[in-house]
Amino acid sequence: LKPTGPAPRPPIRPRLAMQHSLTGVVVGAAVGATAAFAATRASWSIGNLAAPLVVLVVLGPTLWRGLMLTLDFLASLSTSKKHDKIDAYNDQYDDDKSVDDRNADYAKLVDSYYDLATEFYEWGWGTSFHFADRRAGETFQQSILRHEYYLAGRLGVNRGATILDCGCGIGGPARNIARFTGAKIKAVTINQFQVNRGNAISSREGLRGQVELIQADFMKLPFPDASFDAVYAIESTCHAPDRAGVYSEILRVLKPGGTFACYEWCLTDKYDAKSAHHRRIKKDIEVGDGLPDLVHTSVCTKALEDSGFELMEARDVMMDGHLDGGEPWFVPLTPSWSPLKWPRFQFNPVMFKLMPVI
Repeated sequence: LKPTGPAPRPPIRPRLAMQHSLTGVVVGAAVGATAAFAATRASWSIGNLAAPLVVLVVLGPTLWRGLMLTLDFLASLSTSKKHDKIDAYNDQYDDDKSVDDRNADYAKLVDSYYDLATEFYEWGWGTSFHFADRRAGETFQQSILRHEYYLAGRLGVNRGATILDCGCGIGGPARNIARFTGAKIKAVTINQFQVNRGNAISSREGLRGQVELIQADFMKLPFPDASFDAVYAIESTCHAPDRAGVYSEILRVLKPGGTFACYEWCLTDKYDAKSAHHRRIKKDIEVGDGLPDLVHTSVCTKALEDSGFELMEARDVMMDGHLDGGEPWFVPLTPSWSPLKWPRFQFNPVMFKLMPVI
């Protein structure tokens, strides 16, 4: 259930990103000039100054933004009172805990997971908490935006429409889709920390009147019937204890004839339940993403139809054939020693050891 493909990109960039870039250029220029002065104090030729100045000015925005994000992240962690939940979260995946146990306690499981993971996600990944395949010539951020814009395009909405983001994280996709479509978006997450953080970012980016994050359980949505012109979910309904239950709630709040578009975590026909290696990968994904259970694609498509939807399309986007010269969705999780390959750099052995200490 992961439709994807080419989509137009609007010529709009977040005001905050522009401000950071301009600040970064200024800082980069200042740092470059200082470094060049120190390195060439015996020689005042323009030629000697030019090369290091150009390099540092070019890298300045990236270095400055990375520094600011890291300082914000460390400051938040230093005052966080959520770390005592780690053991309780891990207990949910002990061998004596079953899928039924996790489904019965899904709200606490998911809430605890995002209490622990949100700050790390934003620092290491960005404000859009999802994966995307990377096409030839794309940057990581461009792949994320294209993934969201395509989904938005499939909703078939016009400017001024009302959309529901069902499982929104801190609202990165909601803000991007709001800019792209001109729609108004209500975005729900079970986690209050994410609501507070997302609404603060929306206010900072001038989108608070267009995008609103609300604390809610998507198994019991706090909206009247037929409230929304369209609904989308990006890798979120996999947290539900009952797929038919969450899809039925989405159908209830969707206006007749409206579209629900979804990117979903699913097992494919290649999964072999008899393989210890496959079972281990499945469990690692569940633990790493706060999922009660991963199910086969057919379970999701049947649940959609059972809940009353007309299924228009369901496909595995890994089979779309767009990866020539690009990268599969999981490559950003593979370690790299290059600090320019973010977020891969944070998964190298040194960073992996440092993070628990930090």
